[in-house]
Amino acid sequence: MDDYSRQATRLEAIGGSYDKWLLGAAVALASIGIVMVASSSIALTQSPFYYLTRHLIFIAIGVILAAVTMRVELKEIEKYNQLLLLGCFALLIVVFIPGLGSSVNGAQRWINLGFSKFQTVEAVKVLYIVWLSSYLVRFRDEVNATWQAMLKPVGVVGVLVVLLLLQPDFGSSMLLLGITTCMLVLGGAQITRIILPVLLLLPGLIALVIFEPYRMRRVTSFMDPWQDQLGSGYQLSNALMAIGRGEWTGVGLGASIQKLNYLPESHTDFIFSVIAEELGFLGVCGIISLYVLLVGRAFWLGMRCIEMRRHFAGYIAFGIALWISLQTFVSIGVNLGMLPTKGLTLPLISSGGSSVMMTCVAMGLLLRVSYEYNRAVRRQEVREDLDGAELDVAEVHENEPAEPRSETATAVAAAMQSSAARGTSRMQQRVEPTFGRIA
Repeated sequence: MDDYSRQATRLEAIGGSYDKWLLGAAVALASIGIVMVASSSIALTQSPFYYLTRHLIFIAIGVILAAVTMRVELKEIEKYNQLLLLGCFALLIVVFIPGLGSSVNGAQRWINLGFSKFQTVEAVKVLYIVWLSSYLVRFRDEVNATWQAMLKPVGVVGVLVVLLLLQPDFGSSMLLLGITTCMLVLGGAQITRIILPVLLLLPGLIALVIFEPYRMRRVTSFMDPWQDQLGSGYQLSNALMAIGRGEWTGVGLGASIQKLNYLPESHTDFIFSVIAEELGFLGVCGIISLYVLLVGRAFWLGMRCIEMRRHFAGYIAFGIALWISLQTFVSIGVNLGMLPTKGLTLPLISSGGSSVMMTCVAMGLLLRVSYEYNRAVRRQEVREDLDGAELDVAEVHENEPAEPRSETATAVAAAMQSSAARGTSRMQQRVEPTFGRIA
């Protein structure tokens, strides 16, 4: 075996490690979620641990799915990008098929699996982020230069939004639009070109709110929940009372009053209010800090991957970070009365089988990105050490008489030098955005 083969074998044997900050933040949030689901749902059914048991089962399934995802190479996932996009459309259409689709409170968002119901849009979020990441890799130069390349993902998300509005699911629609817009900017699209589609969509979105009575009630109750405290403002007013009772240190874990059938959806959409009541301002700050750590680390990882020209991994990290940050912001904003009610759960904390499992899959995908990034860094360090060793050997033999080179070897060396000077790409090399270098 020659030196080159031994070097390649040595590099292939080098593995990576998973980001401990990402893993620690995700585990901490999920652990807090288990405790708070147990506390917030204890009075909702005759069996005090009914929702806790279901939550633990879905957490276990999610951990298994995450472990499987962490073992799959990203290049293998990228091969199936078109199938993933078709899966997004199929999942949003299947809910309308009689016998498969299931309706809850007038919304057609679930499919009936027999033992449980699955909200398909949660899987769509993961699949769509992976497809969009692949698209930005394949057309990253065109997205920056042409309207057509930039508008294709806009058209795709437009169709997905239409399918979501038919269910209806206004909150997830806005979430997908926000993820798409931000990822296009991070992928190199010009902001001035993105503004035009946003301005064209804005009147339609406003019309959807104005001409839909229940959405308009949410807006009016958000603006002044105390005007109709026992009607449209009931949920928000009780959420605000729960937050107000928490003060600095909270009333104590398990001592919430609002969860005793006063605050609707206390274990899902409004679990943040129960957390604020029981753990107080300090507990809320701790949870927000964990989200900041998780999202900030994901953005940092994405930028490092882009710097190493690992664009697919970088865009996946960006997409998941945007998803978690936007959904967390909306969920907390709704509980604080800063935003109208959207029906979005608090990632990794709220009860909800579909959301819990797919968020775990997203965390597994993010940890896989960190593993491959760490592996690439380690291999690069070993490669540089080997190159340095070869240079040292070359210096030792520098003064030895050189063997005469044949005409063929001389011609090959000249051809290689000429090829290196010309480069291998016919397209002008794209300058990547740095978004500020982090030391």
